[in-house]
Amino acid sequence: MNTHIENAVAENLEEGRLSLKESILVLAVISIVSLVSNWAGTGISPIQAFPAMLIIYAMVIVGLLLSKFIPIGFPAVAWVSLVSVLISIPISPLSAPVLAELKNLGFLAIVTPVLAYAAMAIAKAEVDLFKKSGLKIAAISILVFTGTYVGSVFVADALL
Repeated sequence: MNTHIENAVAENLEEGRLSLKESILVLAVISIVSLVSNWAGTGISPIQAFPAMLIIYAMVIVGLLLSKFIPIGFPAVAWVSLVSVLISIPISPLSAPVLAELKNLGFLAIVTPVLAYAAMAIAKAEVDLFKKSGLKIAAISILVFTGTYVGSVFVADALL
């Protein structure tokens, strides 16, 4: 029986998709790491920031459940975004208490470990694709990053 489960997990990982149960577990671990990172980055204790992290965790789980049970081809990240926006828009009765709690989380502090993991999780296929593309993709990437940065500077300078 364990071999069957291990094979199913291996197949899901090869496809790049986790089961709902695996996603819930991984999100719990990410939430704990994010709480510690938030503590290091903002000085807000994990106990004080826990309700905010629980809110984010719940929004992500609801988005994942919607993507699983409403199969219309809408990606999970879009469902999570939709749930988050609907909860936090000013006309929502949940907006004020949710936003008050979320002030205990620093965006940069909780995103840094996620981005670090994403950088390390590059698959072999992506590295092979990069090798095939060579200097062309590197040059385009540099131009896109530079253009995005310069554009952001202009917008920030004009509006701030």
